[in-house]
Amino acid sequence: MIKKLKHDTYLKNLCEHLRLVYDDVSTNIPLYSKKKRRIAEIDILARRGDDIYIYEVKCSYRPLKAQKQLKKIKKLIPNVKRMFFFCGESGSIEMVF
Repeated sequence: MIKKLKHDTYLKNLCEHLRLVYDDVSTNIPLYSKKKRRIAEIDILARRGDDIYIYEVKCSYRPLKAQKQLKKIKKLIPNVKRMFFFCGESGSIEMVF
C-alpha cells in the first residue's frame, strides 16, 4: 500500500478548487535546463485564456522557500501573469509575483 504524502493531498485539494476557476489545470510539470538537467518542478500551472498562473504548494508556512522556487520558474517562464504560494496547513494563498 502506498502512503499518500501530505503535499500530494494538499495539491489535489487545491486543484479541485482551481478547476472551477481556470480553463485548464496541470500538475507536477518538470522544468529542464538547456543541458537537460532538471531544475525545478511546477506544482500547479493553471490557464485562463492566454494567461498563465503558477501555484507553489508547501505543507507548512514557508514563504521564503516557495519564493525561491517561484523565482527559478519565473526565469524559465517569464510570461507568467501571476505566481502564488499555497500553505496546506492553513489553506491560505498568497500572491508572490
